[in-house]
Amino acid sequence: MINIIKKELFVYTGLLTMLMLFMHPDLLSNPTERLSNMQAMGNYVHPLLYTFFIYLVLYFFRVIFSFVKRLFTKKKD
Repeated sequence: MINIIKKELFVYTGLLTMLMLFMHPDLLSNPTERLSNMQAMGNYVHPLLYTFFIYLVLYFFRVIFSFVKRLFTKKKD
């Protein structure tokens, strides 16, 4: 159970990092300006929410892919 949680946290963190860099490439060149803008606007939670919604979509596709994969694999008796 702990390994599953670690794996999903790794996937979520990777997705958060990837989305963060795609949506705000200025984080690499000037991160303090981006963080000061976030502080001025008070929008700390929106990256986590957006990532969570995209994570749910990806999780849904992963479950479907796993189900289809199980349908086509042979069972050992």
